Amino acid sequence: MNKRLIIITLGLVFILFAGFQLKQHLKVQQTFSKNEIRYGASGTADVYELQGRLKHLGFYYGKVDGDFGYQTLKSLKWFQSEFGLKVDGVAGDKTKLKLWEATKGWRAKTEDLPPWVAGAGQGQAPQGGGAAGANVPPANAGIPRSNRLGLSEQDLNLMANAVHGEARGEPYIGQVAVAAVILNRVQSPSFPNTVSGVIFQPGAFTAVTDGQIWLTPNETSRKAVQDALNGMDPSGGCIYYFNPITATSKWIWSRPQVKQIGKHIFCK
Repeated sequence: MNKRLIIITLGLVFILFAGFQLKQHLKVQQTFSKNEIRYGASGTADVYELQGRLKHLGFYYGKVDGDFGYQTLKSLKWFQSEFGLKVDGVAGDKTKLKLWEATKGWRAKTEDLPPWVAGAGQGQAPQGGGAAGANVPPANAGIPRSNRLGLSEQDLNLMANAVHGEARGEPYIGQVAVAAVILNRVQSPSFPNTVSGVIFQPGAFTAVTDGQIWLTPNETSRKAVQDALNGMDPSGGCIYYFNPITATSKWIWSRPQVKQIGKHIFCK
Protein backbone atom coordinates (compact mmCIF):
# COMPACT_ATOMS: atom_id res chain seq x y z
CA MET A 1 0.00 0.00 0.00
CA ASN A 2 2.75 2.41 0.98
CA LYS A 3 4.61 1.61 -2.22
CA ARG A 4 1.52 2.33 -4.31
CA LEU A 5 0.96 5.60 -2.44
CA ILE A 6 4.54 6.66 -3.09
CA ILE A 7 4.18 5.90 -6.81
CA ILE A 8 0.91 7.86 -7.02
CA THR A 9 2.44 10.78 -5.13
CA LEU A 10 5.48 10.87 -7.40
CA GLY A 11 3.21 10.72 -10.42
CA LEU A 12 1.17 13.68 -9.20
CA VAL A 13 4.33 15.65 -8.46
CA PHE A 14 5.61 14.92 -11.96
CA ILE A 15 2.31 15.98 -13.54
CA LEU A 16 2.23 19.20 -11.53
CA PHE A 17 5.85 19.97 -12.41
CA ALA A 18 5.29 19.23 -16.10
CA GLY A 19 2.19 21.42 -16.08
CA PHE A 20 4.10 24.25 -14.45
CA GLN A 21 6.90 23.97 -16.99
CA LEU A 22 4.41 23.97 -19.86
CA LYS A 23 2.68 27.03 -18.43
CA GLN A 24 6.01 28.86 -18.17
CA HIS A 25 6.93 27.86 -21.72
CA LEU A 26 3.62 29.11 -23.10
CA LYS A 27 4.01 32.44 -21.35
CA VAL A 28 7.50 32.88 -22.80
CA GLN A 29 6.16 32.07 -26.27
CA GLN A 30 3.54 34.77 -25.80
CA THR A 31 6.39 37.21 -25.16
CA PHE A 32 9.03 36.10 -27.66
CA SER A 33 8.80 34.29 -30.98
CA LYS A 34 10.17 30.75 -31.33
CA ASN A 35 13.28 32.01 -33.14
CA GLU A 36 16.69 32.43 -31.54
CA ILE A 37 17.70 36.08 -31.22
CA ARG A 38 21.19 36.57 -32.59
CA TYR A 39 23.74 39.32 -33.13
CA GLY A 40 22.91 41.31 -36.24
CA ALA A 41 19.13 40.96 -35.96
CA SER A 42 17.36 44.25 -36.57
CA GLY A 43 13.86 45.63 -36.51
CA THR A 44 12.02 42.67 -34.94
CA ALA A 45 9.82 42.82 -31.86
CA ASP A 46 12.03 40.14 -30.27
CA VAL A 47 15.02 42.50 -30.19
CA TYR A 48 12.96 45.32 -28.66
CA GLU A 49 11.68 42.89 -26.03
CA LEU A 50 15.19 41.63 -25.32
CA GLN A 51 16.68 45.11 -24.95
CA GLY A 52 13.79 46.36 -22.82
CA ARG A 53 13.99 43.51 -20.35
CA LEU A 54 17.79 43.67 -20.13
CA LYS A 55 17.52 47.41 -19.51
CA HIS A 56 14.93 46.85 -16.79
CA LEU A 57 17.41 44.58 -14.99
CA GLY A 58 20.29 47.03 -15.40
CA PHE A 59 22.31 44.99 -17.88
CA TYR A 60 21.68 47.25 -20.86
CA TYR A 61 22.20 51.02 -20.88
CA GLY A 62 21.64 51.87 -24.52
CA LYS A 63 18.56 52.95 -26.42
CA VAL A 64 15.87 50.36 -27.03
CA ASP A 65 16.07 50.62 -30.81
CA GLY A 66 15.55 47.06 -32.05
CA ASP A 67 19.14 46.81 -33.30
CA PHE A 68 21.03 43.80 -31.89
CA GLY A 69 24.46 45.38 -32.06
CA TYR A 70 27.63 45.02 -30.06
CA GLN A 71 26.29 46.78 -26.95
CA THR A 72 23.25 44.52 -26.81
CA LEU A 73 25.51 41.50 -27.33
CA LYS A 74 27.72 42.45 -24.38
CA SER A 75 24.65 43.08 -22.22
CA LEU A 76 23.14 39.70 -23.08
CA LYS A 77 26.39 37.87 -22.35
CA TRP A 78 26.64 39.71 -19.02
CA PHE A 79 23.11 38.59 -18.14
CA GLN A 80 23.91 34.99 -19.14
CA SER A 81 27.04 34.92 -17.01
CA GLU A 82 25.22 36.31 -13.95
CA PHE A 83 22.34 33.82 -14.27
CA GLY A 84 24.45 30.70 -14.81
CA LEU A 85 23.58 30.29 -18.48
CA LYS A 86 25.82 29.38 -21.40
CA VAL A 87 27.57 32.63 -22.33
CA ASP A 88 27.16 32.52 -26.10
CA GLY A 89 25.40 35.82 -26.80
CA VAL A 90 22.41 34.01 -28.31
CA ALA A 91 18.93 34.35 -26.80
CA GLY A 92 17.66 30.80 -27.16
CA ASP A 93 14.89 29.05 -25.21
CA LYS A 94 16.76 28.82 -21.89
CA THR A 95 17.94 32.42 -21.99
CA LYS A 96 14.51 33.74 -22.97
CA LEU A 97 12.87 31.76 -20.16
CA LYS A 98 15.35 33.00 -17.57
CA LEU A 99 14.96 36.58 -18.78
CA TRP A 100 11.18 36.31 -18.66
CA GLU A 101 11.27 34.84 -15.13
CA ALA A 102 13.48 37.72 -13.96
CA THR A 103 11.23 40.41 -15.45
CA LYS A 104 7.67 39.11 -14.94
CA GLY A 105 6.43 42.47 -13.68
CA TRP A 106 8.05 44.54 -16.44
CA ARG A 107 5.92 46.61 -18.79
CA ALA A 108 7.45 48.47 -21.72
CA LYS A 109 7.23 52.25 -21.83
CA THR A 110 5.95 53.86 -25.01
CA GLU A 111 9.45 54.92 -26.07
CA ASP A 112 10.65 51.33 -25.74
CA LEU A 113 7.98 49.84 -28.02
CA PRO A 114 8.56 48.97 -31.69
CA PRO A 115 7.54 51.89 -33.91
CA TRP A 116 4.66 49.96 -35.49
CA VAL A 117 3.20 49.51 -31.97
CA ALA A 118 4.04 52.88 -30.43
CA GLY A 119 2.98 54.63 -33.62
CA ALA A 120 -0.44 53.04 -33.44
CA GLY A 121 -1.37 55.18 -30.46
CA GLN A 122 -0.96 52.51 -27.81
CA GLY A 123 0.15 54.07 -24.56
CA GLN A 124 1.39 50.83 -23.08
CA ALA A 125 2.43 47.35 -24.07
CA PRO A 126 -0.24 44.74 -24.76
CA GLN A 127 -1.52 42.83 -21.77
CA GLY A 128 0.94 40.18 -20.68
CA GLY A 129 4.06 42.34 -20.59
CA GLY A 130 6.49 44.04 -22.89
CA ALA A 131 5.67 43.95 -26.55
CA ALA A 132 3.89 40.62 -26.26
CA GLY A 133 1.40 40.08 -29.01
CA ALA A 134 3.36 42.47 -31.26
CA ASN A 135 5.77 39.91 -32.62
CA VAL A 136 4.36 40.27 -36.11
CA PRO A 137 6.26 43.25 -37.56
CA PRO A 138 5.46 45.02 -40.81
CA ALA A 139 6.64 43.40 -44.05
CA ASN A 140 9.92 45.32 -44.20
CA ALA A 141 10.87 44.78 -40.55
CA GLY A 142 13.71 42.41 -39.74
CA ILE A 143 15.56 43.05 -42.98
CA PRO A 144 19.22 43.52 -41.99
CA ARG A 145 20.41 47.06 -42.42
CA SER A 146 23.62 45.96 -44.03
CA ASN A 147 23.18 44.52 -47.50
CA ARG A 148 26.12 43.83 -49.81
CA LEU A 149 28.85 46.39 -49.02
CA GLY A 150 26.73 48.99 -47.29
CA LEU A 151 28.28 47.77 -44.04
CA SER A 152 27.47 49.17 -40.62
CA GLU A 153 29.82 49.69 -37.71
CA GLN A 154 28.51 46.56 -36.04
CA ASP A 155 29.29 44.59 -39.21
CA LEU A 156 32.90 45.78 -39.08
CA ASN A 157 33.14 44.98 -35.36
CA LEU A 158 31.81 41.48 -36.01
CA MET A 159 34.27 40.96 -38.85
CA ALA A 160 37.13 42.05 -36.59
CA ASN A 161 35.95 39.50 -34.02
CA ALA A 162 35.90 36.80 -36.69
CA VAL A 163 39.34 37.68 -38.05
CA HIS A 164 40.78 37.73 -34.53
CA GLY A 165 39.15 34.41 -33.62
CA GLU A 166 40.10 32.70 -36.88
CA ALA A 167 43.49 34.14 -37.79
CA ARG A 168 45.28 35.87 -34.93
CA GLY A 169 48.91 34.77 -35.04
CA GLU A 170 48.74 34.43 -38.82
CA PRO A 171 50.74 36.81 -41.06
CA TYR A 172 48.97 40.14 -41.48
CA ILE A 173 48.25 39.43 -45.13
CA GLY A 174 46.60 36.19 -44.03
CA GLN A 175 44.32 38.11 -41.69
CA VAL A 176 43.33 40.46 -44.51
CA ALA A 177 42.66 37.38 -46.67
CA VAL A 178 40.25 35.97 -44.04
CA ALA A 179 38.40 39.30 -43.95
CA ALA A 180 38.30 39.27 -47.76
CA VAL A 181 36.78 35.78 -47.79
CA ILE A 182 33.97 37.03 -45.57
CA LEU A 183 33.31 39.93 -47.95
CA ASN A 184 33.52 37.61 -50.96
CA ARG A 185 30.87 35.40 -49.40
CA VAL A 186 28.61 38.38 -48.72
CA GLN A 187 28.79 39.19 -52.43
CA SER A 188 28.39 35.57 -53.58
CA PRO A 189 24.89 34.30 -54.42
CA SER A 190 25.84 31.01 -52.75
CA PHE A 191 25.98 32.59 -49.29
CA PRO A 192 23.90 34.93 -47.11
CA ASN A 193 24.19 38.55 -48.24
CA THR A 194 24.92 40.01 -44.82
CA VAL A 195 28.05 39.85 -42.66
CA SER A 196 26.21 38.36 -39.69
CA GLY A 197 24.50 35.82 -41.94
CA VAL A 198 27.82 34.71 -43.41
CA ILE A 199 29.68 34.49 -40.11
CA PHE A 200 26.91 32.74 -38.19
CA GLN A 201 25.99 30.33 -40.96
CA PRO A 202 26.03 26.94 -39.18
CA GLY A 203 29.44 25.27 -39.40
CA ALA A 204 30.97 28.05 -41.47
CA PHE A 205 33.65 29.30 -39.06
CA THR A 206 35.51 27.42 -36.35
CA ALA A 207 35.70 30.56 -34.18
CA VAL A 208 31.90 30.59 -33.90
CA THR A 209 31.77 26.90 -33.01
CA ASP A 210 34.40 27.08 -30.28
CA GLY A 211 33.42 30.52 -28.97
CA GLN A 212 36.57 32.38 -29.96
CA ILE A 213 34.39 34.76 -31.98
CA TRP A 214 33.70 36.55 -28.67
CA LEU A 215 37.33 37.33 -27.91
CA THR A 216 38.11 41.04 -27.98
CA PRO A 217 39.79 41.83 -31.30
CA ASN A 218 43.05 43.76 -31.43
CA GLU A 219 43.91 46.70 -33.67
CA THR A 220 45.60 44.41 -36.19
CA SER A 221 42.33 42.55 -36.77
CA ARG A 222 40.45 45.83 -37.14
CA LYS A 223 43.02 47.14 -39.62
CA ALA A 224 42.83 43.90 -41.61
CA VAL A 225 39.06 44.34 -41.93
CA GLN A 226 39.49 47.93 -43.09
CA ASP A 227 42.09 46.98 -45.67
CA ALA A 228 39.82 44.24 -47.02
CA LEU A 229 36.94 46.72 -47.16
CA ASN A 230 39.19 49.08 -49.10
CA GLY A 231 39.71 46.44 -51.77
CA MET A 232 42.68 44.34 -50.64
CA ASP A 233 42.10 40.64 -51.36
CA PRO A 234 45.22 38.52 -50.84
CA SER A 235 43.04 35.42 -51.23
CA GLY A 236 42.51 36.12 -54.92
CA GLY A 237 38.73 36.07 -54.75
CA CYS A 238 38.41 32.91 -52.67
CA ILE A 239 35.31 31.99 -50.70
CA TYR A 240 36.83 29.16 -48.64
CA TYR A 241 39.94 28.57 -46.56
CA PHE A 242 41.07 25.82 -44.21
CA ASN A 243 43.96 24.67 -42.08
CA PRO A 244 45.27 21.42 -43.61
CA ILE A 245 46.58 20.27 -40.22
CA THR A 246 43.26 20.53 -38.39
CA ALA A 247 40.69 20.17 -41.21
CA THR A 248 38.36 17.21 -40.73
CA SER A 249 36.14 17.75 -43.76
CA LYS A 250 37.01 15.65 -46.80
CA TRP A 251 34.85 17.90 -48.96
CA ILE A 252 37.03 20.98 -48.43
CA TRP A 253 39.97 19.19 -50.06
CA SER A 254 37.95 18.93 -53.26
CA ARG A 255 37.79 22.71 -53.69
CA PRO A 256 40.20 24.30 -56.23
CA GLN A 257 43.14 25.57 -54.20
CA VAL A 258 44.52 29.01 -55.07
CA LYS A 259 47.28 29.65 -52.55
CA GLN A 260 48.51 29.10 -49.02
CA ILE A 261 49.09 32.01 -46.64
CA GLY A 262 50.52 31.04 -43.30
CA LYS A 263 48.67 27.96 -42.09
CA HIS A 264 45.59 28.53 -44.24
CA ILE A 265 44.93 27.22 -47.74
CA PHE A 266 42.55 29.48 -49.67
CA CYS A 267 40.28 27.96 -52.30
CA LYS A 268 37.25 28.59 -54.50
